[in-house]
This record gives sequence, C-alpha cells and structure tokens, in this order.
Amino acid sequence: MKDTMKVAVMLGIGRMGFEERPIPKVKPNEILVKLDYVGVCGSDIHYYETGRIGNYIVQPPFILGHESGGTIVKVGQNVKHLKVGDKVALEPGKTCGHCRFCREGKYNLCSDVVFFATPPVDGVFAEYVAHEADLCFKLPENVDTLEGALIEPLAVGFHAANQGEAHAGQTAVVFGAGCIGLVSLMALKAEGVNTVYVVDIMEKRLEKALEIGATAVINSSKVNPIEEINRLTAGEGVNLVIETAGMEITTRQAISVAQKGSNIVLVGYSKTGEMVLPISLAIDKELTFKSVFRYRHIYPMAIEAVASGKIDLKSIVTNIFDFDDIQNAMDMSISDKSNIVKSVIKIW
Repeated sequence: MKDTMKVAVMLGIGRMGFEERPIPKVKPNEILVKLDYVGVCGSDIHYYETGRIGNYIVQPPFILGHESGGTIVKVGQNVKHLKVGDKVALEPGKTCGHCRFCREGKYNLCSDVVFFATPPVDGVFAEYVAHEADLCFKLPENVDTLEGALIEPLAVGFHAANQGEAHAGQTAVVFGAGCIGLVSLMALKAEGVNTVYVVDIMEKRLEKALEIGATAVINSSKVNPIEEINRLTAGEGVNLVIETAGMEITTRQAISVAQKGSNIVLVGYSKTGEMVLPISLAIDKELTFKSVFRYRHIYPMAIEAVASGKIDLKSIVTNIFDFDDIQNAMDMSISDKSNIVKSVIKIW
C-alpha cells in the first residue's frame, strides 16, 4: 500500500480542490477503511455554500463528508470482531463514553463528540480513513458499500420514526421529500406504518416518494396541504407528523393536521433558528413535540432492514459522481435541487 492518499478539500466557499495527505496510522482499537462511497449530505452543502453552520466555522483546507461505506484493509491489534476484507458502514461520531448522557445510552447528546466533517474535525471525502472499530458495522453479503454509505441518513430516519413511537395502524405525514424526508418515509413503512403522506414543492422528489411507498403525495405549491390531508383522512388528521423541511410554514401545517394527543417530530433545522407557532392550538390538542439530533443505537437495525429487503436504499440515489468530479458534484447539488434527490461520491 502506498503511504499517501488523495483527499478532496474545501478551499473556500464554493471551491473544492485536492491534496495528498498521509494515510492514517491505525491505533489498537481502530481499523483502516478503504472508502468506496461517501454521500453528499445537506450539512456538507451548507458548509460549502456558507462556510459555517451556527458556531461551527470551516477553516480551509477542510475535508467534508460523513456518510461513508468501504472495505477494511487493516485492523488494530485489539480488534477481534472485524477482519481485512469486511465491508463496513461507518458511524461518524465518537463520543466521550463517560458523561451522563453516554452512561444513560443517549450518546448522541454527548457534548464531547468527535464527528466527521464538523469543524474542526475533518470528514471523509478521502481514499482512506482510520476509525474506531466499535463504530464500524459489518455489512451482510447482500448489502454493498453504496448502501453502507447511506446507512447514516437512514439512521436519522429511523431515529425520527422511533421518537414518534411509530407503529402499525397509524396514519402519518412527512413534510419534506429530500433525502431525510425519504428515509423517514422508508423507516415508517419498515416499522409498520402503512399510510404515509408526503408533502413537498418539488415534483421530482414527490415522484420519488411515490416510487418508494408513499400512500399519496401533496405538492403544496399547487394545493393547500392542510385541506388535502383533511380530505384524505376524512377530516380526522394524522396520528404522527415528521417535519424535515425545517420551515415555519410546514411546522405550522404540522400542528394543524395532527390529531389530538399525537406526536410531532422535528427533524429539519430552520435557517433562522426561530419560528412563530400556534402554541395555543398545540396545547388544545395536547400534542407532544419530539426532536431529532442525529441518532443512537440505530445502525444494526438499519442494516438489518436493508439486508432483509424492507428498504431499498439505492432507490433514493439520483446521481453518482466520480471522486475527480467532486467540484461539479457539490455545485450541482446546489444548483439542481429540483432534480437531484441524493448525490453520492464514488471514491474508487
């Protein structure tokens, strides 16, 4: 194996380039993964467009990317459950393991987390990465590394469904048909929610939602989604709402269409960070609001759902770009949002 690897770096807002960097050394509890595919996440695009998310500010040159799948090429001396040649999906966040949240099993709430592509921690738009073996999950024979890269967003969808206490017999609506909206739809269907409506303004994304199992889709640029959901549910509304668009208008609509006593799960981040909502209506309905910050203990169930055929992750991928074409991949993911649902970078 050579000593250096190619990495794609963000050189500034809207600018990508390449560098040669040393291949990471493997610590005793780590493995070295030859990365095959890395997904382009909304957070990657946001950093690329603006240079920051909240207090996390990019200092170029910076490596983006955190949704990854690949093949093990080296294992640390303490690693016993994985071997060279295994295909793995990488959970991108290493937590402290000692704080109250980690001890309670809510490790996604740990404040001392090292997470790929969250400044100042570099991501994985690279040929190789060394990562904690306990955060690398072996993929079954019938699950490939492209699907492995998409386990990360699917984990968000499953966490959203779990936060909403999804179960058979419910009627649900997902606001937003981007990647996270679509994986939330997939997770709801896998957990037995047969009736799921999806709301968006982009027709191609709504078509994709229908393709992967939505009961009906609503283009809110053409019809009033509150009126349409009331029509579809004979005025009863829905038992569960998952909001992934991160917009005030859709969150207000979520409150309107939710049945009394039901759950609303907030997944999407508002661009402003603030919203004005009809809280009196929410109180009158005794609604429960849950939110999602990443995920916890989800990778095994997400991988099993894909391996068993309950979820076809490849169906959400609309564009696969070569590693050398990463500048175009990032630019198109911004400029062609009406057609691109999910982009993936093929590293090798």
